[in-house]
Amino acid sequence: MKVTRIFTGDDQESHFEDIEIPLTDKGEIGKLSEIVKATGVIFRETPPDYCYSWHNAPQRQYVVMLEGGVEMEIGDGTKRIFQAGDILLAEDTTGRGHISRAVNNKPRKSLFITLD
Repeated sequence: MKVTRIFTGDDQESHFEDIEIPLTDKGEIGKLSEIVKATGVIFRETPPDYCYSWHNAPQRQYVVMLEGGVEMEIGDGTKRIFQAGDILLAEDTTGRGHISRAVNNKPRKSLFITLD
């Protein structure tokens, strides 16, 4: 399963990395990953004009896009758009961070799963 990781590099800038979460075939119930320990779940909705300038992830967390989208920009100007069904692993808790913007002037619903 594809997850995009955003992390702080040695240059104190955020970077994107596409990673694969390994899944194991469990027969009739499908393929499962190993258990990931989590500390909480946050439900979030952002408005259509959402634009949050340079910031860091407050803690390591998965962000699961449920509805709408978000454009994220990192220090070198690279921008990626994440839509419903995409999963982000936010680990850029230090450094300059990233910018988050609404996409197509639409609200976004997402689920944050905070990690140890």
